[in-house]
Amino acid sequence: MSVATQLQYSGSQFLNQPFQEQLSRWNRRRLAPAFPADATAPQFEEDRNMLRLEHGFIEELRAEVRDEAASAPTEADAFIDWFEQLKATGPGQHDRLFPWLAEEANRDELRWFLSQEAAGEAGFDDLVAMTQVKLPARAKLELARNYWDEMGRGNAKGMHGPMLAQLVEILGLDTRIDHTVWESLALANAMTAMASSRHYAWHSVGALGVIELTAPDRSAHTAKGLRRIGLSGSERRYFDLHAVLDIKHSRDWNDEAIRPLVAEDPRRATAMAEGALIRLRCGARCFDRYRAHFGLE
Repeated sequence: MSVATQLQYSGSQFLNQPFQEQLSRWNRRRLAPAFPADATAPQFEEDRNMLRLEHGFIEELRAEVRDEAASAPTEADAFIDWFEQLKATGPGQHDRLFPWLAEEANRDELRWFLSQEAAGEAGFDDLVAMTQVKLPARAKLELARNYWDEMGRGNAKGMHGPMLAQLVEILGLDTRIDHTVWESLALANAMTAMASSRHYAWHSVGALGVIELTAPDRSAHTAKGLRRIGLSGSERRYFDLHAVLDIKHSRDWNDEAIRPLVAEDPRRATAMAEGALIRLRCGARCFDRYRAHFGLE
């Protein structure tokens, strides 16, 4: 990390390696299937403390984007126009890291990048599943269709999560929490916080929607890099798929989830704008850190 980046976050309780590792381990524990006997008094105490800290973390991220999000329109069609412009003008878009990954990065450099990305992957399918709870019917149906695609439409070989896991195994990626930079952990932790707390449900809709909006270009560059170093079509399928499928996912998410939700209650536009900007800023921090690691700054 550059000295400037270190100074920028030196006053934060949350934007640092120790806290993000702590939050990542708690998320891994609390979201894992368990048994009644596992619910102990120390765990209840940890949950209470960590929920308070998680809330502080998200509120700090909200504070960074609040003014920009407040300028977003609250009329449905105008908001969609604003939202779709994020693909061109949002934080981290068209970062020079990705053409470099496509054209120049060697195998070890791509492995390090993908290790960080895989470790910071919160599981889009699970995030959608948590977000859709009690949503209005039209938006809920769109999230259900999106989830069904993530689940391979009922075919285990088409499930997106295992595709990424296959790539992790093929390349021998290191996804251990303590080997992952805090920026990548913070991205996953922010997405998990918004999806798992109903106070941030509309934020999560915006954050997930902006992933669908912005992922195709990055996925296409990553797939090109993997092809260049010799991975087969089946081995790089995860990124090839998202370079194409997410274009449709984004259009449907905007039309069937975001637009009707904002039309029903304009307050949701501001929350969705905050969620989208939080996700993009977290991604931009990752790209800055990755470029610093590779000496591209």
